[in-house]
Amino acid sequence: MRADLVVGADGRSSTVRERADLEVMDLSAPIDVLWFGLSKHAGDPEQSFGYVGAGQFMVLLDRGDYWQCGYVIRKGGFEQKRRRGLEELRTDVSRCAPFLNDRVAELKDWNAVRLLTVKVDRLRRWYRDGLLCVGDSAHAMSPVGGVGINLAIQDAVATANILGQTLRDGVVNLNDLRIVQHRRERPAHLTQRAQIFMHEHFLERIFNATEQMSPPLPARLLEEFPLLRRITARMIGIGFRPEHVLPPKS
Repeated sequence: MRADLVVGADGRSSTVRERADLEVMDLSAPIDVLWFGLSKHAGDPEQSFGYVGAGQFMVLLDRGDYWQCGYVIRKGGFEQKRRRGLEELRTDVSRCAPFLNDRVAELKDWNAVRLLTVKVDRLRRWYRDGLLCVGDSAHAMSPVGGVGINLAIQDAVATANILGQTLRDGVVNLNDLRIVQHRRERPAHLTQRAQIFMHEHFLERIFNATEQMSPPLPARLLEEFPLLRRITARMIGIGFRPEHVLPPKS
């Protein structure tokens, strides 16, 4: 199939970028996530948030009639969890978020638990002649903050805005593709730096804890001052978005 432009939007394990032999910069991610669902009951907490236990961290996302659970583990720790057995995982989840104790039995076998292998990387160059990568195929994000999909959509919108007329004219050159990367790479880089900071200074501290920890200062401030949640919501929902970015020089 012939095309003026191929857009690689096939995720963190992108076949397109691999076949195009684009250079990947691995920024390392010291975590993986166990992904599973548990039913939501009347009387559950109204807000989904992170739950911290001794050596544990879990995020709950409210999906209406169930909780989407992201239980964070050290990179490569899944097989050790499996060897310990499913009952140990149920116990760990109950200790981390005690209100889930009455439904962890819904995890009937390991087929109910999906491993999300976390990557944080980015392409040095997002494009080559006739090809542009966007979203996770250009910059794989950690699930911390849940912003990967937001950045991917913003990449797509910027690509359409910048290349729309050019594609209608039928001529796309390397400088056009470079402008897309220039417009979008800084928000991606800043988000990845924030995620790496969270990995190194927050999650690592949790993993090393031998007793129940108090919530970190940012979480306590959000609880104390609800107005600050608007700032956090904007950063998660919209992210870093410089409104005026000059195109690169040819």
